[in-house]
Amino acid sequence: MIKSVAIQGIKGSFHHIVALQYFEDAVTLDECMTFDGAVQSVLSNKTDAVIMAIENSIAGSIIPNYALIDDNHLHIIGEHYLDIQHHLMGLQGQSIEDIHEVYSHPMALLQCKEFFKKHPHIKLVEDKDTAEVAQRIQQKKLKNVAAVASRLASELFELEIIAESIQTIKHNETRFVIAKTSNSEVDEVKINKASLKFELDHKRGSLASILNVMSDCKLNLTKIQSLPKIETPWKYAFFVDVTFEAYQDYQKAKSIMTIMAQDFKVLGEYKNARQ
Repeated sequence: MIKSVAIQGIKGSFHHIVALQYFEDAVTLDECMTFDGAVQSVLSNKTDAVIMAIENSIAGSIIPNYALIDDNHLHIIGEHYLDIQHHLMGLQGQSIEDIHEVYSHPMALLQCKEFFKKHPHIKLVEDKDTAEVAQRIQQKKLKNVAAVASRLASELFELEIIAESIQTIKHNETRFVIAKTSNSEVDEVKINKASLKFELDHKRGSLASILNVMSDCKLNLTKIQSLPKIETPWKYAFFVDVTFEAYQDYQKAKSIMTIMAQDFKVLGEYKNARQ
């Protein structure tokens, strides 16, 4: 049973919101400023699991987090999709014209770039965490400075929302994964999604052959992300997510892909959060 979890950011961050929504029972939080720190928290057994953002519907894959999961041999045991609403917030009584600088996580700023094009007087500054900036504004009483963060952050740190839902695309979702150092704790009958990693030579038809196996075994490919192998030119690692109705179909595909691909690895087997 998971009693403690590491998150990137502090209370009020989107990772904190995921922790509140995913775990029915209260869990102890280890607030880390970086994803590396959050991973180290679970590797050192300080916490039972780590929550990590893995992809966003606007900004795409968070590629370094794929590498963190793979390199540290973590196992994905679950996933959660969160509707991300970014709000511009600052000290009470300020308007958009009063704001000279906005600090936030680079991913949040990227998702709101169209809004800030309309306000060229504002300087955008990348920071470590959305909620931590909100906390800093309140603690230091920073005037003319705003944060881009969640509504929960504005409530926790008593900031006024200057502009609501400023992300470029109003339906803005981020997919988060929950990972542990041990194998999946999900019952086999509930498993209908898997995250896999394998390597292929840069040869004609090598990827197509793997995809054909997935199709023949009734797997639905929901995500594919390639990463070049820096130490081996023209060789690629592929991270894929597949869904399936029958676990036996997945087992058959897995046994074939283990033979066909190089360094085949199961990153996690878990329940599809979309169902």
